[in-house]
Amino acid sequence: MEYFISQSAEQTAELGRKIGAFLLPDEIIGLAGPLGAGKTTLIQGIAEGMNVKDYLTSPTFILINEYQGRIPLFHIDLYRIEDLSEIEDLGIEEYFSRGGVCLIEWVERMELLFPERAEKIEIERISENERKINFSPNLAFRFA
Repeated sequence: MEYFISQSAEQTAELGRKIGAFLLPDEIIGLAGPLGAGKTTLIQGIAEGMNVKDYLTSPTFILINEYQGRIPLFHIDLYRIEDLSEIEDLGIEEYFSRGGVCLIEWVERMELLFPERAEKIEIERISENERKINFSPNLAFRFA
C-alpha cells in the first residue's frame, strides 16, 4: 500500500477531494481504521470532490445514505453491524453496480464479502492530529 501522512483534518479532507475528483461509476472503496481516525472526514472530502452539494454525515443509524453529485455516492457505515449475516441481509452488493461510488466505513466487518475489484483505504492514528492514510496501489496511482 501507498500512504499519505495528514497533519490535520483539513489535510485529510483535501486528500479526499483529490480522490473524489477521479472516481468513476461502480467503484467501491472500503475504509478501515479505529473510531475517530478520520474515515468520515476523508469521505466528506471525497463527496466534495464528486460535487456532492449535501453535507455528508455518518449514516451510523441508517447504515446507507445516498447522495447526488456528478455520479451517485453511496455511503455505507457498518459500525453497528455485528454479524456477517446482517451484512448479507442488507443487500449491499446491489449498490456495487448501480452506477455510483460505494464508500464503506468499517469495511473490516465484511472482509469475506468485500469484492476483489474493490479498493481499500486504511487510516492509522499517529497522534491527536496526525494520521497515516494507506491506499491500495491502484487507488494511490490514480490520484498521486
